[in-house]
Amino acid sequence: MRLFETAVAVAALFAAGTDAQIPKLPLPKSCSGVSNFRYQYTVASGWSAMKLAGGLKQVRTVIWDPAGNLLVAQATKGISVHTFGADGCLNSTNMLISGGQLNHGLALSPDGKKLYASGETAAYSWDYNVATRTVSNQKTVIKGISSGIHFTRTLAVVPQQPNLLLVQVGSNANLDMAAAQKETGRAIIKIFDTDKAPTSGFNYNTDGEVYGYGLRNTIGFTADPSGVFWGVENSGDDFRRSENGQNRDIHQNNPAEELNNLGNPLTTRNVWYGYPTCFAVWDPSSFSGLKTGSNFVLSPSSSFNDASCNGQATPPRLSFQAHSAPIWNTFDTDAKNMYVAFHGSWDRQPPTGFKVVQIPFQKLADGSYDPVAPADSQTGYKDIFSAPNPGGCTANGLTQSNCFRLTAAAWDPAGRGLFVGSDNSAEGEIYILSPTA
Repeated sequence: MRLFETAVAVAALFAAGTDAQIPKLPLPKSCSGVSNFRYQYTVASGWSAMKLAGGLKQVRTVIWDPAGNLLVAQATKGISVHTFGADGCLNSTNMLISGGQLNHGLALSPDGKKLYASGETAAYSWDYNVATRTVSNQKTVIKGISSGIHFTRTLAVVPQQPNLLLVQVGSNANLDMAAAQKETGRAIIKIFDTDKAPTSGFNYNTDGEVYGYGLRNTIGFTADPSGVFWGVENSGDDFRRSENGQNRDIHQNNPAEELNNLGNPLTTRNVWYGYPTCFAVWDPSSFSGLKTGSNFVLSPSSSFNDASCNGQATPPRLSFQAHSAPIWNTFDTDAKNMYVAFHGSWDRQPPTGFKVVQIPFQKLADGSYDPVAPADSQTGYKDIFSAPNPGGCTANGLTQSNCFRLTAAAWDPAGRGLFVGSDNSAEGEIYILSPTA
């Protein structure tokens, strides 16, 4: 049985919501005590960039409470809370929750009263007091999450039903064949009704409902004004394709990273996106008869081939250059654009990613939202902020690089633009990217 059978309109929540109560703030040119950008950058025409905060530890996720205070997930350190002065700069910073087990996920209920955060094997909740910026009543909401190479657990509260919590788990290997079974609780997003949480917490693998699976590592997902969630997917590394007796290295430009329409969590269940069997094409020159965004298999056979994938797996709505590593996505205020932060690649020469892109969206006649570009486009997005030479960026491990490693992406309710984080282990930073025209 589904948790809820009917959808509830959420456009008013998205457009008005608590953001309408947050006062507008100016965009400062600089803030006292904040050092210069640690790494060089370039910004697109029509945009400006400033560094708001530095000296943090591995910024992974940023969100706002109903008063416009900034909450930041700092991996292996905890959750910090930051307030703003009338000049638009930070005027106070405090650790809200200290915990080395917290490494990525952060979500807040629309009323600001319930806070969620995650570590590798569990997700937790607290009562949050907006006025005092304090938490109490810690509980384990979910336990028993599998460990593996993908150790972050993204969280999201469903805006139209805030008792519903989305929790994502990636694969435990590059090619995790067992993850084809939903019961493993890997390469999957599940939905939990927190109003019904047991005292000791849900078991991730056996409880909850399956929203979508076959998702290798959907680190970022966000809701549009209609309540539909959109996820950005990190696909596989080092792949070869065996076909007609030939074994070819295709990993330089395939498979594509993905933007997936995950559906409305009030009504969508058990959608399969292909992993670990089907993958999306970025460079069609490596295939016959396929386009960017089409699905393919690594070893076609008479019983299961590319056509099988394209008939059974849900394809991406839009594709990104292989190995870009999209890690967070967000909409602007009226959902005319989605923004995606790319962490940057290690499995490609020259590397790619290390940037933020803008994807134009449109509202269709039926009230749904959709990218402007067709599904087979390679030009459905544009760079707005990036390392000057991504091909020269090193990636020694997940957070070590001679460039920023872009992570958090969230639109500022105080009107200044897009907040973006970097979790480079040398210095965690937060930037504001602002439209200038």
